[in-house]
This record gives sequence, structure tokens and C-alpha cells, in this order.
Amino acid sequence: MCGTDVPEHGRITGTDGRLRVWKDTVDLHEVARHVARDPEVRRSAAGFIGYGSTQPGDRVLIAVGRIVDGNVVDAIVGALHDMGASVDVLVTDDEPDRRFEPLDEITMMMRRESSQLRLRRGDRAMWIEELAEKRGYDLLIQGAGGPVPKSAGRYEAFPWSTEEHLASSANVFPRELHKLINERTYERITNNIGGRIRLTDPEGTDLTTTILEKPFHDGRHDYGLKPKWGHLMAHPPTPVEVDDDTRGVIAGTMSHYGRPFPRIEVELEKSRMVRIDGGGEYGNGWRELEEESAGTQYPCFPEPGLFWLWEVAIGTNPKIRRPSNVEYLSSDGFEWERRRGGVIHCGIGTRWRSAEEDWAADHGLLYGHLHVHLLFPTLVVEALDGSAIPVIENGRLSAYDDADVRDLAATFGDPDELLNDDWVPEIPGISADGAYEDYAKDPEPYIYS
Repeated sequence: MCGTDVPEHGRITGTDGRLRVWKDTVDLHEVARHVARDPEVRRSAAGFIGYGSTQPGDRVLIAVGRIVDGNVVDAIVGALHDMGASVDVLVTDDEPDRRFEPLDEITMMMRRESSQLRLRRGDRAMWIEELAEKRGYDLLIQGAGGPVPKSAGRYEAFPWSTEEHLASSANVFPRELHKLINERTYERITNNIGGRIRLTDPEGTDLTTTILEKPFHDGRHDYGLKPKWGHLMAHPPTPVEVDDDTRGVIAGTMSHYGRPFPRIEVELEKSRMVRIDGGGEYGNGWRELEEESAGTQYPCFPEPGLFWLWEVAIGTNPKIRRPSNVEYLSSDGFEWERRRGGVIHCGIGTRWRSAEEDWAADHGLLYGHLHVHLLFPTLVVEALDGSAIPVIENGRLSAYDDADVRDLAATFGDPDELLNDDWVPEIPGISADGAYEDYAKDPEPYIYS
């Protein structure tokens, strides 16, 4: 939010249409009006999406897939109309809503030809970017995930497929507070260059890595000393450095898309995947891709092979909840929940929309990256002076307890309410009754019940 003063009781919305105090329940159109007036920062994370530079007379192009609920589109269009803009909506064809299948993560994330010939889920079509530029649109709104491409014109994201996505208090979480949470979380890493990170999780993850200095300064896309709002990187994106010493195990039962799978365990040495066990059909498919790509020397990796860790991304929004229709494509699966504060998703492979992916597509070679989610991670920075600095503790951001974060939260409402993770996943043996061993063998009944 722009300001931090709490208005008189009962005044929820300011004269600019943006919410001034925290509300736990929100209306679809109320959220749309708030988002339309929020500042533009080219992010796709809930709480950091805004179209606020729109002026009367502006021409806006929105591009969405046909799976997106028309009521969601209408709400955003109406909010932009209220600001005096004209809006064209382009609906691209994609498959109709259905239940997720076990291999959807692979079919949606991996390619051998240009991804523009068959868009990956959540990606942006270049022909629409070219159309917006050629026709002189003032703002292009397109794409559900990943970094918004660099462009001369205004460009923002549209990550909502359902009314439940948009009518979420996560989208109106106070921007100023959300930024401070990101800053306080990320500086625990950037203030300790040369120190080490240890990442653990009760599902079996145990990973260590050194915080390297060079990647912060060499201009790689969407990385540096400033936070990547809503998607804080605890490991640098590609290219993977020769002195990257990341090693250990990543374990879990879900990825972005697809059904939950029996517990998978991925072992890393110097950031390279050297072993993959379990995972059911997802694990079998991943092992086949590893066999296919093991001998290929990609330009972004120091040695042959596709599956190198580059993404250890921390969610930062405490108001994200798992969608009620998470079994269906329109929910965006587990991709939506990875935005919740303290949840980590690990990405192994090539960086999204990168030069190395263009290189692989030109050569007809496999590219893309696959995910494992960590829902209760603990991430600690071991500083050079020997101190241990908690970043995440059992899935909860340590920055929630920082004095300045709580003080700022108090200007919007009750700090305990604002800084509480509204949704905590139930995993037997970890956060719910039951045995983790039973859940790990077949998590579907526990998640889809």
C-alpha cells in the first residue's frame, strides 16, 4: 500500500480505490479494483501485481487461456474501465479443465522444440508481445508465472485462473509490509556472502551450499542484491558456477503441476543431480529424461547433463491458501501455493526462457526444469563469524518476528493476524495425526480427500 496510516473506523477503501487496512475476506471486484491501482513492478507473485500506471485513454491488451474463468477477466477489465482505459481481451486456445495426471509436470515444463510452438503452462506468447508492440498498446497483461520479460513498454502478469485465486486476501496484502518482509528475509542471505546455507525439511531434505559473491554482481536475469519480490532466491540462477558446492538431498511429494507422487529423493553433488529415487510415475519419467540428456553439454553448466539445481525459491505471502479444486488444471495445482510465506520450491534443469533454452531448442535437445516442493523447510545461514541466522523455521519466515516488520504490520491491523500463515498443509507425522511413512507411499488420498 502507498501509506501506512490506518483510517477512521469503517473506511476500508481510499479515494484511489486501493484497500487501506487489512481485510481477511474480500470481494472479487474489490480485489480487482485494488490490483488495477497497485504500482507496477513486473512481478507475477500475488501481492506484487498491479496496473497502477494506467491513465485515462490508455489501451490495454489482456491475453489469457480459455481455461481462465470469464468472471475473473471481467472483474479486471471492469476495474481498468473504471480508470478510463480501453481493454481488448485475447483468449488463446488451450486444453479444457480436467484432473491432473501424474506426468503433467513433465509434459508442461519440458520441451525439445521452441516453447513458442507449444507454450508451457503459465508462459507468455511472443507473438502476442509483438502484436501489443505493433498495435501500440500502452499495457500488455499476459502470463501466470516466471519473470516478466524485459520490454520497452509496460508489461504485467495475470496469474489468476479462478475466482478463488483472485478473490483472495493474498492479493491485497499490504504492499509496503510485503516488501519489508521480502527485504528482511533476503538480507539474511545477502548480508552473509561467503557464509553457508543449510536447508532441511522433515520429509528428508538436507542440503548445504556456499553463498557465492559473483552471481550477485554479474547481471544475470532476475537476481542480485535486491529481492526478487515474492520469489526470493537462496541459490543463484544459471549459469551454474564451477565452484558451486551445493550438495545433499532434496525430498518431497509434489511439484508445480501433476498429481502428488510417492516420496521422491534427489541427490546433488556440486549442484548436479547424481541420483534420483522413488517418485512413482513422475520419478520414472524424470529418470528417462536424465538418461536422455546425461551426455549433453549445455552452455550454462560446467559439465554435461541437464539436471543441475539452480532454483531454491522462497515464497513470502502469508495469506496464500491451497485452492479447493487443486486436483484440476484450473487451480494451477501446487504452483499457486508455492507463493505462501516460507514454502520453498526447488527447480532442477535450465532456467525459464533463457539463452540456454533457446540454444537447446535450436539443436532439438531436451530442456526445461522440474520441481520438488518443501512445505516445512528450515533454512539457516551459517555466517562467517560462526553465528547461525534463521531465515525459515519449520515453514515459517523468521522475518515475521522482526520488530520493524511487526511495527509496520500494526499500522494496517493486528500484527498477529497479518503475520500469521493462514494455510498450513496437513501432512501426517509432520503437521497432522498419522504416520508419514503411510503418506509418503501414496499422498493422493490425504491431499485430495
